[in-house]
Amino acid sequence: MTHSANQSDRATVYVVDDDRDLGAAVARLLGRHGYAAEPFLDPVMLLSFYADAQAHCIVTDIMMGDLDGFGFADRVRAIDPAVAIVFMTAWPTTANAVDSVRRYGGLDYLEKPLDETRLLDAVAEGVAWSRQQRSARARTATLSARERQVFELLVQGHSNKAVADMLELSPKTIEDHRASIVAKTGANGLAQLIALAR
Repeated sequence: MTHSANQSDRATVYVVDDDRDLGAAVARLLGRHGYAAEPFLDPVMLLSFYADAQAHCIVTDIMMGDLDGFGFADRVRAIDPAVAIVFMTAWPTTANAVDSVRRYGGLDYLEKPLDETRLLDAVAEGVAWSRQQRSARARTATLSARERQVFELLVQGHSNKAVADMLELSPKTIEDHRASIVAKTGANGLAQLIALAR
């Protein structure tokens, strides 16, 4: 696995840790591997402008002042569901490790002191996932409300006829919507539509 990002298309990574030295050190490490990395001491400050400066990946400490890493993850996800989150902590517990993935959508749960290789692997995986998510969202953003309804039902595995019955439309209308969805998303078939919906 390669750790360096393409310089012309540098992924943005934010590092959130109330330990100034550690946050800066992690950001420097990521910067040396080609990421546009920036450290933040306070998650609330990052949230205040995040909508205007989104990242591909956020590496965040769990134990911080007023807003912990899990609360921060919930709030940042509400703004940007396509950002990858990697948690780090000096006080690892199995419960937190499970929660970080199951409840808070974390990609990885790293113990401090950080293993550089594992951190770089997690960030690379996060950036790739985020880019895929953003691409899929861009491709489905042009769908009309009705096309989105049809899309959601098709990717759940319903046939054209079943979708027509559910929406009280003719099968021909569903076929027309399906053709439009395929044209707008560039998908060639149901398997690619399902992949877009994930």
